[in-house]
Amino acid sequence: MKIVIAPDSFKDSLSAQAVADAIAEGLGEVWPQAQLVKCPMADGGEGTVEAVLAACKGELRHTQVSGPLGSAVTAAWGWLPESHTAIIEMAEASGLQLVPLAQRDACISSTYGTGQLIHAALDAGAQRVILAIGGSATNDGGAGAMQALGVGLFDAQDQPLQRGGLALQDLARIDLSDLDPRLTEVRFEIAADVNNPLCGPHGASAIFGPQKGASAQQVEQLDRALGHFADHTAQALGKDLRDEPGSGAAGGLGFAAKAFLGAQFRAGVEVVGELVGLADAVVGADLVITGEGRFDAQTLRGKTPFGVAQVARRQGVPVIVLAGTLGEGYQALYEHGINAAFALANGPMTLEQACAQAPRLLRERASDLARVWQVSRR
Repeated sequence: MKIVIAPDSFKDSLSAQAVADAIAEGLGEVWPQAQLVKCPMADGGEGTVEAVLAACKGELRHTQVSGPLGSAVTAAWGWLPESHTAIIEMAEASGLQLVPLAQRDACISSTYGTGQLIHAALDAGAQRVILAIGGSATNDGGAGAMQALGVGLFDAQDQPLQRGGLALQDLARIDLSDLDPRLTEVRFEIAADVNNPLCGPHGASAIFGPQKGASAQQVEQLDRALGHFADHTAQALGKDLRDEPGSGAAGGLGFAAKAFLGAQFRAGVEVVGELVGLADAVVGADLVITGEGRFDAQTLRGKTPFGVAQVARRQGVPVIVLAGTLGEGYQALYEHGINAAFALANGPMTLEQACAQAPRLLRERASDLARVWQVSRR
């Protein structure tokens, strides 16, 4: 029997690799002779670099960059030397987790550090850069990242703009003369599942600004500032991408990456699955087990269990989910390649207790699952 174990990480608890290890241990108690293929996954958010490096034997590199509010942070990124591919999680440089709740400020936070990571990838000789853009603290339209790569942004007095989204309201001129020429030789891919446009009621500021510290008034100001940035970008580049799906991702970094870098948007779980060889791993499998911390209707929006199920479904392989919790609407996934889903908890417990006991609970549920599967196959 061949079983593929392809979970995401359990947020604030276990990495995808640790989840896969625990599930494999539980299955092994019942099926000691089974072929257990561990394929840790991610969906373009937290854990993307770790999952890819675990599968591809890449290198974890560290670069000191400017954080969302300007203080120095050390950001990790992945390097695959054989394919000259860099995997960058923007949250490492410009993420919400780097800013204490009381200090979150969508008006001044910047993606400059993400641009510095891209620059480090260019210095390493990258031919392909994958940007995983979940968890941003920023709402600057990606302007900061582009400044770090040589795009000049100037006000009416021909002074360089300050960093941050609100400063874009003062933009008078874009200068591309110092844009790093190496960028034209690199293929950029954005691993994300956000389809929002840059501006408007469904744009970056309106939908994501409040969680980054923006008041209702600031949301309106930021939306106008991003629109102003888009106007000048269209003049400088001859194309207006503000309404393209995904331009509002990561506070507008999706817009800048498309406009200035020619980046292609792809589903994060699709990109990771391709890198780790998920489809090949599933060939000949009898069962696929996936999972995530919370499995609910939101999983349909391109999260790991959904993506894994699509791959398995094409090969006619059943899929079972082990999740920290089962949330509202999870049953909808039964129409999309998921055959069954189980929560870890075996009794009343707090979230903190569940996180602390996750390895044991995963082993137990995996063992239980194997026993039920064994009975059903008789």
